[in-house]
Amino acid sequence: MSQPRLIKKYPNRRLYDTVLSCYVTIDDVRALITAGGTLNVVEQGSGRTLTREVLLQVVTAQEQGREARLSEQFLAELIRSYDLTPGAPTASYLETCLRDYLAAGGRDPLV
Repeated sequence: MSQPRLIKKYPNRRLYDTVLSCYVTIDDVRALITAGGTLNVVEQGSGRTLTREVLLQVVTAQEQGREARLSEQFLAELIRSYDLTPGAPTASYLETCLRDYLAAGGRDPLV
């Protein structure tokens, strides 16, 4: 597997792809992920990792479009889960379910 693409986030909120040597958008990040790539986003000044935050921005942008996947009920239950269950098992379960769903070609793997 190739190294994660290094993206620097500048104070002006712009994202700079160090491999392509140019500024990129959230749509460009989505395209990189969709193509199977990985990335590591760091704050330009401090070096603090911002990868999760940027990935959440990608999800938020996707959810604002007409192809939204997450219902309001799911989002509310996810928020509740932060107080009710330990984080690691919840994340592992959701990741496994999504991986199985995608491996089944977007069909319920239990059917």
